[in-house]
Amino acid sequence: MNAAVVSIEDKIDRLLACLDQDARHIQESLLHLNEMRRLVIKRDEAALGKLLESIQAVSGSYKDHELKRRSIRKELADSLGCDFKQMTLSALQASLPEAKKDLVTQTKEKLRSLSAELKKEYLSTALLLSECARFNNLLLKGIFDLGKTQSVHYNPNGETSRQIDMTFVNLQF
Repeated sequence: MNAAVVSIEDKIDRLLACLDQDARHIQESLLHLNEMRRLVIKRDEAALGKLLESIQAVSGSYKDHELKRRSIRKELADSLGCDFKQMTLSALQASLPEAKKDLVTQTKEKLRSLSAELKKEYLSTALLLSECARFNNLLLKGIFDLGKTQSVHYNPNGETSRQIDMTFVNLQF
């Protein structure tokens, strides 16, 4: 085997290891989103704060990993004689022997399915948080606009009374 082929295979192995770490990161992100939704529903602010701090710490260290992946991708693009932007897993598959091609295909499919699941879970979390914000806004509006709306209230006998004062709680019996 010539040195160029060995060098390219070494870079591919490093890229695959890097992509496996990406897959683990996506799986951890999925767990964090599930945990975040659970804590929001339980209204556990202390645990939610700790979770958010740990997510921020991990995201800071993950930037180094992204730079490493980008560097390997650049090295592969240079070795294969193509542009950096054109160096994708699909382009890489086209220039590999069958054994490596299968590994790249498996990794690509794994990342594709994890990314789709992450997108779905992210959307679910965003919708939950959006609904929580909407509900909180409705509650606050109901509390602070209570005396201003001149709303009609019914007592147990079915008689109506208008609340026009600015009281927070009406203690009429």
